[in-house]
Amino acid sequence: MQRFVGRRRELEELDAAPGSGEARFLLVYGRRRVGKTTLVLHWAERSGRPFLYWVATRDTPAQLRADFGRALWSWAYPDSGATPRFDSWRGIFEAAAPLLERPPSEDRQPGPAILILDEFSYATDSDPALPSNLQAAWDHLFRPRGITVVLTGSHIGTMTSLTAYNAPLYGRFTGQLPVKPLLFPVLREFLPRYSTAERVAVHAVAGGVPAYLERFDDGKSVGANIQRLFVRRTGMFRSEPFLLIGDVVRRETQTYEALLKAVASGLHTPTEIGKALDLTPSYLSPYFKQLESLQLLERRLPATVPPKKRRASRKGRYHLSDPYLRFYFRFIAPHLHLVEQELTGILWQRIREQFRAFVGLTAFEDLCRQWTLAQARAGRLPLAPELVGSHWARDVQVDVVAVDWHEKAILLGECKWGAGRVGRAVLRELQKKTGKVVPGEDWHVHYAVFSRGGFTDAACRSGEEVGADLVDLEKLELGLNEEQ
Repeated sequence: MQRFVGRRRELEELDAAPGSGEARFLLVYGRRRVGKTTLVLHWAERSGRPFLYWVATRDTPAQLRADFGRALWSWAYPDSGATPRFDSWRGIFEAAAPLLERPPSEDRQPGPAILILDEFSYATDSDPALPSNLQAAWDHLFRPRGITVVLTGSHIGTMTSLTAYNAPLYGRFTGQLPVKPLLFPVLREFLPRYSTAERVAVHAVAGGVPAYLERFDDGKSVGANIQRLFVRRTGMFRSEPFLLIGDVVRRETQTYEALLKAVASGLHTPTEIGKALDLTPSYLSPYFKQLESLQLLERRLPATVPPKKRRASRKGRYHLSDPYLRFYFRFIAPHLHLVEQELTGILWQRIREQFRAFVGLTAFEDLCRQWTLAQARAGRLPLAPELVGSHWARDVQVDVVAVDWHEKAILLGECKWGAGRVGRAVLRELQKKTGKVVPGEDWHVHYAVFSRGGFTDAACRSGEEVGADLVDLEKLELGLNEEQ
């Protein structure tokens, strides 16, 4: 069972979801193992209202109805040994409505119950008629009785399609909540004995997925955990990428997997990726769009591209959005032959040689941009940026860029994940990039340097002279904590 940590904002959104009296119809979705079920059950538990929880499986329609009927009857009549047979969803919902309206509960607040249908996408795949039957039940049975219905699912495409204009449930949902991985500060609750730098390294591998974080042992080093969890033939992480991709794509997984692997290897443009896969960019275009819509891939533009030109810009580069897939396809997928032969020592040596650079280029830079955005929201930056990102061109790259187009102000930031203290030379090199990055003349330029190892006295003096913000790990984590 997952521990319940964080999720304050998600709980507030669920509490604030509008409804008709006590009745609400909520859609909750997100990737596998992100904690959807834990969140919804915690919310239902703390509401004080009775709730019926049912999780769908990949079964036939008749088996699904029988399973839901058993769950309903054992909840309503715990001492009854027999369950009626239901030949239709209509019959089940007609039987469920009065039981949910006046649930049998002595230790709960009186009133209608909450009905939670987990992994609803599995049920709709097995029985496409279910949404239509649920729509009729909501309109005529559940909503008039003040019953709240919550649908959850991991197949993001299927779940969001329930809201489409031609879908039976269109217009019925009173609230939608995409559940995302936990924010970085929450890792401290899972790994209190780790330093900030170690938690950043874990974040690069597992992101904020609770089910992954629970498996880390902060009594062992990050490297020991990676060897124990990720480079073995057995265990959850061996098949996780294929389950995750299959959960959200369902068809032609080979092309999707090849595309993700190409991006993880360092190819970021459609032309580069198409050449590597021997496929044309036009052929791959729908695959890119699908992976973007499923939040497995993101297309980034340089932050310095003006707002009016962003839609038509061809400077986009693709990056994996999911940290675990990013790690897996970068380090594990190319070396599955080593995993199969249990040559874990050789594989770990190859990972270790590149792991520090990987953490710096992925998790650390991402967190530095998140910190900059958090400071902007708090009004603590010397500008009010409309966009926070990065900049790249053939002759220059800047890790963190925040742009205020209205006032012609820009912040340029450099990220250093080395163990040593950063000297003033890094700030000077950043300043030299200004002319190649700033969009035009008469711009106000500000600087920031982010360092894992801190700063030398000379760097601090130089920072004070130009008003640069020098951010070490302590300051970074503090700023991110304030976003909780």
